[in-house]
Amino acid sequence: MKTLTCRQLGGPCDTALTGSSADDVIKAQVQHLRDAVGAGDAAHEPANRDMDGRWKHPVRAMGWYRDAKRAFADA
Repeated sequence: MKTLTCRQLGGPCDTALTGSSADDVIKAQVQHLRDAVGAGDAAHEPANRDMDGRWKHPVRAMGWYRDAKRAFADA
């Protein structure tokens, strides 16, 4: 198990996101962003929009995904 923060994945806070793989941590980030925005946290809205829109731009999305996997490997 490894831990990254919301901030390390492009979010605004230091909430710890834990998983056994980079994909698990990314899924935790997606859920964290949705929960925060759903609870009215405006600080997380830009990161949530970025996450939702990321896959509309596959080249940029793959760059972010590689960076996230690298951060997980380095953790």
